[in-house]
Amino acid sequence: MKTGLISKNICLRAVEPSDASLLFIWENNPANWRISQTEVPFSMHNIHQLIEQFSNPRTSGQIRFMIALNETNKAVGTIDLYDINFKHGFATVGILIAEEHERGKGYAEEAIHLCATYCREQLELFNLQCFVQSDNLASLNLFRKLNFREVGVRKEWYLYQETRIDEIAFQLCLKIRNQH
Repeated sequence: MKTGLISKNICLRAVEPSDASLLFIWENNPANWRISQTEVPFSMHNIHQLIEQFSNPRTSGQIRFMIALNETNKAVGTIDLYDINFKHGFATVGILIAEEHERGKGYAEEAIHLCATYCREQLELFNLQCFVQSDNLASLNLFRKLNFREVGVRKEWYLYQETRIDEIAFQLCLKIRNQH
């Protein structure tokens, strides 16, 4: 039986202790470090601490969901909400489809739709934001397709292999304001 947030091809489910080995591999993959800003490898102890933090978003300010395929229950990635601010009603979203052969299949789009609905209906948030490196064309296209508005650019924000890269800020308003 599927539990969690379900769409056509994927579901978002809570991170379980049994996911630690998979998260250890994904978090320690140097190919992902540029996007995640990781500078040192995670220990398995770090991964277990991270999983524990996700169980209480009111104190940790973050939630991680596993993105799993409905057909096989195979985890293909994660979607994170972090810097959650319940007072002002916003969070930052980040997404990873871990294996290259699973990308481009619409899983990230479905995951963001589910996550936005969860943020609006369960967490009662007003806005989602995300920050994308200007040369990450797949993510730029994804967030634009999902009606995230570009709200700013941090010029030459990142340094990667001696090249400065801009950061694009996006925002999605989850609720329509009452008109007075």
